[in-house]
Amino acid sequence: MSKINKSKEMLNNEFIQGSPLPYSVLDDQYINSAYPDKKLEIRGGGFGSDAAAHPTNPNQFYVLTDRGPNADFDGSAGAGKRFLLPNYTPRIGLFELQDDGHIIKVKEVLLKDANGTPITGLPNPKTLGGTNEIPYDAQGKLMTVHGELPYDEIINPIKNDMNGLDPEGLAALKDGSFWVSDEYGPHLVHYDADGVEIERINPFAHDERNTVIVNDKPLLLPAEFINRRANRGIESLTITPDQTTLVGVMESSMDNPDKSGRHSNLTRVVTINLVSGQIAQYLYRLDKAQHVNSGIVALSGHEFYIIEHDRKFPLQDESAQKYIYKIDISQATDIESITNEDSVKQDKELGLLINSQTLEQFIAVDDHSSWQALADINIKPVNKTLVVDVLASLDYPHDKLEGLWLRQDGSIGLLNDDDFAMTDLNNTVEQKYLDSEKTIEDANRLYIVIPNIVAPSK
Repeated sequence: MSKINKSKEMLNNEFIQGSPLPYSVLDDQYINSAYPDKKLEIRGGGFGSDAAAHPTNPNQFYVLTDRGPNADFDGSAGAGKRFLLPNYTPRIGLFELQDDGHIIKVKEVLLKDANGTPITGLPNPKTLGGTNEIPYDAQGKLMTVHGELPYDEIINPIKNDMNGLDPEGLAALKDGSFWVSDEYGPHLVHYDADGVEIERINPFAHDERNTVIVNDKPLLLPAEFINRRANRGIESLTITPDQTTLVGVMESSMDNPDKSGRHSNLTRVVTINLVSGQIAQYLYRLDKAQHVNSGIVALSGHEFYIIEHDRKFPLQDESAQKYIYKIDISQATDIESITNEDSVKQDKELGLLINSQTLEQFIAVDDHSSWQALADINIKPVNKTLVVDVLASLDYPHDKLEGLWLRQDGSIGLLNDDDFAMTDLNNTVEQKYLDSEKTIEDANRLYIVIPNIVAPSK
């Protein structure tokens, strides 16, 4: 029996490793296009973009939603996103794992702007993190500032939210506040315990919300992060145990300087010391260019667990890969510290250049030779050691592995993003299914694994 058939048999027998997170139904007014006689159940739910341990309670963990229920849509103004609940507010859920394996939701923290107004997941304006994303409403109508009046870029521009986020990374601090990373801006936003924005860090020097001031200057992300790939920005976020340093990871290679960078198997780890203001950047080598990084948690000031996976459904593709690596940045090269010399230059907009190429251009193909060329000029990526082969350890059926909960006993909680239990197909929406036959619905679940801390380096 193949691995897929074996897993399907176990699922169909209602045996799934892991504990489901509770959810409510947000909306059921749309048709499930997979089964037109059934309604689409949009679940709230959606807790799986990232996870973080409660700072004091060993059985509690925080989980983050993304921007809200949305679907790819090609409408009157071109390809964009259909926002099924456009006023949805991204949020943080606090959950508790019971002794019998059940999970209860303790509370939700809605994310709000500095004035206490709930934010949305609608796109940012272009100058503050927008990626020319076109928003459509639930009926497929173009969302503009003045509603159904004819669209005009000046008179009736496309609607956006300057505080809108697509949250993907979460760090829960000991003082009860949170740092959240966004994969569009990219933005790092500090929220208080009630979800009100306190401060922000992004690469836009003119953004007055950048209020983390060190040495009389606002702290900014590296300027080349503006060239992030849309929907592939800072996917992962954590904070070091001493609470001084944020550590974020780009999901994929960047469009730096253009879309040719998407062929690279290079991602970037950025560290931001909130006390000294020092920013460092390290290179991460993906196993394959098609893989993504989607979660990170700090073990110390220089060691971390990090997720690398391929976004495939294991029940639909036997080649699916989901890994947890332990990385160490202590012996890696901080590319921010490299000074101009011969063929190596720092560019104010594109970051480090080698032979006038960005790093994404230099590592343009998924092979060893370009990484060896970096090593020849003493640029080393982070060291990575495989500690969990998720699919070899669990009957894990989901596509998106995005949440890491580091538990006090050393085990790791893994959480999937179920996309509010919905997905899109050819301008329609349907329930999100784990199998090709569309019989097993996706849902948020918690899995617990023990890392193999003595696994060989890969």
